Amino acid sequence: MNPAVGYAGLIGVFVVTAVIGFYGLRISRTTEDFYVASRTVRPWWNASAIGGEYLSAASFLGVAGLILISGAEALWFPIGYTAGYLMLLLFVAAPLRRSGAYTVPDFTEGRLESVAARRVTSLLVVLVGWFYIVPQLQGAALTIRIATGLPPWIGSVAVAVVVCITVLMGGMRSITFVQAFQFWLKLTAIAVPIVFVLIVMANNGLAVPVVAEPFASDPVSFPAAGAYRNISLVIALLFGTLGLPHVLVRFYTNPDGPSARRTTLIVLALLSVFYIFPTLYGVVGRAFAPDLAVVGTADALVLLLPGRLIPGLAGDALTALVIAGAFAAFLSTTSGLVVSVAGVISQDVLGGRVRGFRIAAVFSSIAPLGVALMTDPMQLAGSVGLVFAFTASTLCPLLLLGIWWRGLTDAGAIAGMLAGGALCGGSIVLGRVLGSGAGPLAELLAQPAAWTVPAAFAVMIGVSLATKSRRPGGITKIMTRLHTPERPPASATR
Repeated sequence: MNPAVGYAGLIGVFVVTAVIGFYGLRISRTTEDFYVASRTVRPWWNASAIGGEYLSAASFLGVAGLILISGAEALWFPIGYTAGYLMLLLFVAAPLRRSGAYTVPDFTEGRLESVAARRVTSLLVVLVGWFYIVPQLQGAALTIRIATGLPPWIGSVAVAVVVCITVLMGGMRSITFVQAFQFWLKLTAIAVPIVFVLIVMANNGLAVPVVAEPFASDPVSFPAAGAYRNISLVIALLFGTLGLPHVLVRFYTNPDGPSARRTTLIVLALLSVFYIFPTLYGVVGRAFAPDLAVVGTADALVLLLPGRLIPGLAGDALTALVIAGAFAAFLSTTSGLVVSVAGVISQDVLGGRVRGFRIAAVFSSIAPLGVALMTDPMQLAGSVGLVFAFTASTLCPLLLLGIWWRGLTDAGAIAGMLAGGALCGGSIVLGRVLGSGAGPLAELLAQPAAWTVPAAFAVMIGVSLATKSRRPGGITKIMTRLHTPERPPASATR
């Protein structure tokens, strides 16, 4: 790949991100602007911003790489990523907006009237955010190495620095503009090259083999995952979406509950369109770039395929567009995570003011950068899938039971979150340590959501039933607020 192509894509997305972020600075003035954009973000803007931050390195690069390696089994990732938003629409979006909270820990304290439960939730939000940022920085390292030949660490550092500056400039209001732009850039960057590739293939008489072949899994190099692992993955993706802090904080920016629901419906449509294109890359890649089907290289398929099949200036231009889209994915997801983590740290540790938010944003960028530089990358989609499993085992039970069951107590919430986190995190670490030595337990450890999520719910419910005396005194008022639709504005009734 011509390094000039890589530099062009990188410089373009960085400059536009900085310009939009500066615009956000001009209109960000209050604390509410920094935390929730003063709750004035309309559904289309918010849906675009959610798409921008949700479609991470795992979606832009990882899904195509997994399809290249394992065929049809990898389709569970885009299905789960999208279907999780249906769960969010049905069970969480509107009640969470009605709670009036700034962050997930705010919701926890308001619902359970417990500072201890808030602190546990805050810790988990920070851990989830950092775990999710690390794959984004590792994806940036991969992209910078392929696109320019520079040392990989430069990509990680560049994303962390740009995100930090953007968040410092305008908080949530600034990030909303940036992420909405970056979603449409990502959609364009992944769609246009593969459409051109298909047109060139048709004009040159090239054809992808029958569908059964490009979607087949290699039983020798990459054995089938099996029913348990696929079911567990779907559970992780469906329930994990409900607890992602950078997604949940977006619903606090909507004006009201109905706007939150409309936002979620639009997100479902946007994600459904987007995931068509990584799937096409994976299918075409299995036919024309099988040499990339190696763990650690497969994630580069989206970056390399246009240049392979379209030579010359046109191929270079399409490659530059893909590189820009990839960095838009890293920047938008990382910025959303930094905002959500910084909001929690600022509220709980630094007094909740704008200055504290900015200090927390710097810390929230540096900590995962250090982890990314010191660890070896996994497959991007696979590593993000484990973050979903951890979130599904901790924050998801808290939100679902907190919104829909009046019997939840602070003791039950704390016990369930700690149990789910310990079981899920411990199984992931143990699976890594044992490797092939795990024997019959390998599947249970590699993808634990199928048993850790029910365990977290069971502990949370059981301890709550055993501590009925700790139910909040104002539970009726709290539940009424969560489930009573807002009155329409006066202007809407005239």
